[in-house]
Amino acid sequence: MENNITYEVAFNELRKIEAEIQNESVSVDVLAEKIKRASELIALCQSKLTKTEVEVNKIISQMEQKPSAQ
Repeated sequence: MENNITYEVAFNELRKIEAEIQNESVSVDVLAEKIKRASELIALCQSKLTKTEVEVNKIISQMEQKPSAQ
């Protein structure tokens, strides 16, 4: 799985795969391949969201520790 792909690109590809499956435009021969790719994209998106959450929480924590200048 490529790690340089952005969240937006991964999410859009995932939505495209979802639409293809829902519209039954995916042949049985490639269905497993599409499901595998979707699984990879979901894992990538979850990883990026988790990393972002950790970073945001760290920033918020740092902001709360600094005394406000009043």
